[in-house]
Amino acid sequence: MGGEQSLALPPGKGPQGVGCVDVMVGRTRQGLFLRLFYPCEPRAGAERPRWIPRYEYSRGLAQFSGRSRRWGAPLLHVAFGSCRVPVSWKGPFKPRSGGYPLVIFSHGLGAFRTLYSSICTELASWGFVVAALEHRDGSASATYFCAAESGQEEWIHHQRLPLGQKEFYFRNTQVHQRANECVRALRLFQAVRGGRPVPNVLHPDFDLSVLKDGVDLTKVAVMGHSFGGVTAVLALVKEPSFRCAVALDAWMFPLENTLYPEVPRPVLFINAEKFQTPESIAKMKRLSSRNSQTKIITVLGSVHHSQTDFAFLTGKLVRRIFNVGGTLDPHKGLDIISRAALAFLQRHLDLREDFDRWEHLLDGVGDSVVPAAPPCLSNL
Repeated sequence: MGGEQSLALPPGKGPQGVGCVDVMVGRTRQGLFLRLFYPCEPRAGAERPRWIPRYEYSRGLAQFSGRSRRWGAPLLHVAFGSCRVPVSWKGPFKPRSGGYPLVIFSHGLGAFRTLYSSICTELASWGFVVAALEHRDGSASATYFCAAESGQEEWIHHQRLPLGQKEFYFRNTQVHQRANECVRALRLFQAVRGGRPVPNVLHPDFDLSVLKDGVDLTKVAVMGHSFGGVTAVLALVKEPSFRCAVALDAWMFPLENTLYPEVPRPVLFINAEKFQTPESIAKMKRLSSRNSQTKIITVLGSVHHSQTDFAFLTGKLVRRIFNVGGTLDPHKGLDIISRAALAFLQRHLDLREDFDRWEHLLDGVGDSVVPAAPPCLSNL
């Protein structure tokens, strides 16, 4: 049964080879944990990292999806424990004069740093450094840090809504912590740029100082999916250095109404056909009515998980567990999402690239893409 399930993540289509490394800074829960994707020098026989890096993440996914950890975790581990991401693990960073633009990526509820490897790899292949965070607010299905005194791993498991607590207040606290972690990720790169030593707890052999002149901190964006999408919107309020945001099927519920007038930068909302609510779309339109550069488009034939690596799962059992039921070919879906994002990033980060060839997507023009809300909500 497990052998019938597989994952085939696509390599990046851009001109750059892609390297990858995990970065953990600090030895407390207040530190940072992220997976870094970056342009790298080609290297024959390079190691490829595991998609699910540890068995504990399989347990977390099983528990989050409502499946028994007793059988769900072993099933996931057998099916995907050997799956690899098509990037060069700790590959040599490829320097570029002036540095690469930076994207901070925020994952969705119940996810973690590796579950968006396809979109992160694609962006890195087109010349971006992408920092995919693993949030420690209790929204990840699992995460950990290495304690200072013992040096041992301390795991942070997914935290469900406490009994009797209103969900808005619970999620609002989380989204503010998540946005603060996005800002702290930017501070990490600013520290490296300033020449300050930033030890990587997990991989001290990967010297982060190679990034000192490799990232252009005048060209920084924030991006995320679902809970990460609204995290990206909030991060614009908290940090003026973020010049724009890309929100993939954003879950707008956790953001307080008083902050909408304070969002100072444009947002690209890329929605799935089947997920959004009238309330969520109305909140997106509040932002687009205030900023003509904020765009809302919908990818037809897609569902919420179509914008994650789960879109590339094959095998009926696991697809059913994770509700991956879109009709759009996942490779085509990734092309639409990444190309729209690249065109938007070129426009608002002032990049000298040719991503403007995909600008029509920002107006919802093209195969399998429409402007504004999903068709079922188009009367809003």
